[in-house]
Amino acid sequence: MTATGKNVTLRLLDKADKEILRLPRTVKGAIYDFQHKFKTNPDATGLRLKQLKGDDKLYSARVTDEYRALLLRLSDDDWLIVSVKHRKEVYEHLDRLAYAVNRVTGGIEYVDLQVVQEKVLPGQPQAPAQPVAPEVPAAPEPVEPPAPRPLFADWSEEQLTDLGVAPSLVPVIAALTTEDQLLGLVDHAPQLTGEVLLALYDGKSFDDVLDQVTAPVAAPEPVDTEDFRAAAERPATIVTTTDEALREALEGEDFGRWKVFLHPTQAKLVDRDYSGPARVGGGPGTGKTIVALHRVKHLVERLPPGRTKPVLLTTYNKNLAADLRSRLLALGGEDLLARVEVSHVDQLSLRTVREAEPGSRKRIVDESQAVREWRALLDELGETAWDPEFLQDEWTQVILGQAATSRADYFRARRAGRGRTVSRAERAEIWQLTERFTQRLDRLGLQTWDQIAERAAQLEMDRARRIQDIDRRREEAGGLDNIHVADGSGGWLRHRYRHIVVDEAQDLRPAHWKMLRAMVAPDRNDLFLVGDTHQRIYKNQVTLGSLGINIRGRASKLSLSYRTTRQILRSALHVLGDLSYDDLNGGEETLAGYRSVLNGADPALHPAADWESEQEGIAGLIASWGDVPLEQIAIAVPTNQMVGEVQRTLSQHGVLAWEIGPDGPRGEGGVHVGTMFRFKGLEYQRVIIAGASDGLVPRAELEVYRTGDPARHRRELQRARSLVFVAATRARDSLDIFWHGKPSPFLSGLLQAESRSAGASAP
Repeated sequence: MTATGKNVTLRLLDKADKEILRLPRTVKGAIYDFQHKFKTNPDATGLRLKQLKGDDKLYSARVTDEYRALLLRLSDDDWLIVSVKHRKEVYEHLDRLAYAVNRVTGGIEYVDLQVVQEKVLPGQPQAPAQPVAPEVPAAPEPVEPPAPRPLFADWSEEQLTDLGVAPSLVPVIAALTTEDQLLGLVDHAPQLTGEVLLALYDGKSFDDVLDQVTAPVAAPEPVDTEDFRAAAERPATIVTTTDEALREALEGEDFGRWKVFLHPTQAKLVDRDYSGPARVGGGPGTGKTIVALHRVKHLVERLPPGRTKPVLLTTYNKNLAADLRSRLLALGGEDLLARVEVSHVDQLSLRTVREAEPGSRKRIVDESQAVREWRALLDELGETAWDPEFLQDEWTQVILGQAATSRADYFRARRAGRGRTVSRAERAEIWQLTERFTQRLDRLGLQTWDQIAERAAQLEMDRARRIQDIDRRREEAGGLDNIHVADGSGGWLRHRYRHIVVDEAQDLRPAHWKMLRAMVAPDRNDLFLVGDTHQRIYKNQVTLGSLGINIRGRASKLSLSYRTTRQILRSALHVLGDLSYDDLNGGEETLAGYRSVLNGADPALHPAADWESEQEGIAGLIASWGDVPLEQIAIAVPTNQMVGEVQRTLSQHGVLAWEIGPDGPRGEGGVHVGTMFRFKGLEYQRVIIAGASDGLVPRAELEVYRTGDPARHRRELQRARSLVFVAATRARDSLDIFWHGKPSPFLSGLLQAESRSAGASAP
């Protein structure tokens, strides 16, 4: 009946994987053994492979005595697991098992209509009952309230299927009247069907859904809905085939799934051939980092054999770089990691400088220490006209950012977006102060990360110019190398990397971008950036085009959140307000179309009389959660002092808590507590935002800029909103927000929404 041996392909459908995760652990282990035996010999007696009655493609095979795998036969030697069920369920309601090739995406979709009916519309008949005329006149029936209007009454079957909705689900969709029913259906429906329905429910027009949801996953060629083998090869059929990938999928952990299943939109971005630098944006939880990691793997797999590391994977801090390294190792093992340099961008800058200037061992200070040195300088000079934070920003963003090495350079430097207008005379004063400041740092044996980044950029740009000069001379010599223009080290000058992938791109300094641009030759697939400016937590604001990185025409956006529920996502967007955000290239970034298919509870709001009451409330809330692992609970607060105070309060209640430091949590097995700055790249089941009071979020000191420097005031407020947005969207299952006194103005949208909800539910 079937070809046997190593050429048999057995695939696991994404939806089947999600169903299997709910099965007993022993059954999941048996499925792994089953797939190995099946690929060796599908006709083995113990597997009991047989065609289901009345179906030419659907088969069952024995996994255990009690469970059977349902498989689609794509061809003689190609099979697809679409479900694993108890044997009693396999042979009942066979007419309710629907599978087809989606005519829009060209992918294979499978739906168990019996399960959908039971879970989504319990108690409703599967077909409308026929009315029976009474034999005798009946007494008048009480007038019943009108039936609720179906959610999708305004959409025809043709419109829904044109958007990619599975035709087999149209009758069920027509009967939906509540959001709970809709979210229940989404859990069991093919992915595109769920995304389309949620987008329509959220108020998007047909054209918007077609453009934002359907078009990105539509098949580029006409679809033969009878060709299941071709359908299995399309990105829309999200499957896995290898033994190791199947094991990852069955581990039951989110971390395992990301290595196996890529959404078709993600897969297209990973595999695309770009003519130059490319950027992928998207809100929290949309899988930008996942795309970056798979992109690295894709690039490495296309390298010629070798022992070098021509691919750089970088991000803005040490903690995130360590996480990227561990995830890359999990994705592709040591062989993948052997061809990739993983480094945070400041470490890369420092190494570059020390290679060129090995004798320099100045102590490095961070921004807060630099501001203190500015303040000390101004105090020594008796200078009261300038704010130390303003001078620090002017020095880093304008003078260092534009490599102004003389007063004349600074006079010509652009100050777009800096807010406060500075006259020529004031520029002269600022330049004199910055000269004194850098002299002070030299005298104290100090240097800042901004100085290191700018020095590294200049070194790499000089190197790139020498490479261009060598290439020019080579062309003039008819392609022959000239040993007299070789690098002084005795080797031949070349760019450090062939490909560079950047995660959290929104938080890199201008100097970082100049350095990275110089480290890779301008070519196809040279730079691949992922990031979201709504999550920018530092002051670095750049226009990539002005730094030699042109991404126009090669920018894409992910819009589906895999981490955060619809309820948390909606609340987090309220926090952002109506401020505009840049797109790293002079345009505006939006979260239009950003959505989630996950369902959960609304965020809970907890007012308190004072900070001590807040902390007691937090301790009580954590105690009420019972068996939630402590390391899956996080508390974000505005200040470092509050971190220590929360730790002490929790300790008094017998709850272990660890501070999140620059390198991550300082211990294991406890609640994680940190300032909002520390939460980038992290994820938890439950998140608590504490101290969200007016004057703390945002900090009261920002008010001094409201009239004196309105542009700076807007920037600082935007950054403060982004910090809260980042903290809120670390939550997978629940979000609780505490404050004392007057709530933060950032919570006004949430409070209004809660008030409307309470009013609607009141009798």
